[in-house]
Amino acid sequence: MGNQVVIAVGTFILLLTGLLLGYVLSQLVLGFLAFNLLTFFGTLSLILIFGTLYYVLFWQLRRDQSRPSTINEGIRNQVDDGVSDSYLKNRLIAKLSGDTAAAERLIEQAKETYPGMPENWYCERVLDDLERDANSGSRE
Repeated sequence: MGNQVVIAVGTFILLLTGLLLGYVLSQLVLGFLAFNLLTFFGTLSLILIFGTLYYVLFWQLRRDQSRPSTINEGIRNQVDDGVSDSYLKNRLIAKLSGDTAAAERLIEQAKETYPGMPENWYCERVLDDLERDANSGSRE
């Protein structure tokens, strides 16, 4: 709610400043307003206020639009990665008849062979290797 108030007030001030700036510039161009130090600094300050409000307002809008989806995606990815990591490790340990030491050893070997991959990739790789070895052994 607070950001919506800031955006609404900022938009109103931006609109008002833009109208005032347009009026002053039109009066200067038409010659109804004398160009002196006061009108120069007044016009310059209106331009600075308009530009600053424009930048801050749209920066705030961009930040609001990108923030919730980024946070939600990050949390969702962390949860999914945590669940899939533990699930895959449990499957691997079950395939090795509960031998956690062997599972860790196989994962470490896969990490040495294929460095820089995500943790769940190593579990999947070891599971695939075990299944392939089991299938090739049953054919003989």
